[in-house]
Amino acid sequence: MEQIEEDIVRWTVKVSKDTDVSLRSFLAQRGMKKGDLSKFIERAVQKEVFAQTVADVQARNVNVPDEAIEADIDDALRRVRAQMWGRIKARKPKAKKKQ
Repeated sequence: MEQIEEDIVRWTVKVSKDTDVSLRSFLAQRGMKKGDLSKFIERAVQKEVFAQTVADVQARNVNVPDEAIEADIDDALRRVRAQMWGRIKARKPKAKKKQ
């Protein structure tokens, strides 16, 4: 993920010495360089934000029936596909072949 220089923000963070040594050793074992520390931290933060967002949504929807969630997902997909590719015809159920 390339970023334009003006889109980069510098952070100052504090971690324990053990965390610093563990992370740098981990990166070194995988052949990563000093600059890869920032990339690693960015990915870790993105994953954690995503995980917490998913957990929040799951907690909010704990009492919503699975069928209602699936119906909402199907409806959203139908609308997005219609916007992207025009109207999509409803699929007809396939007729069963006589054996």
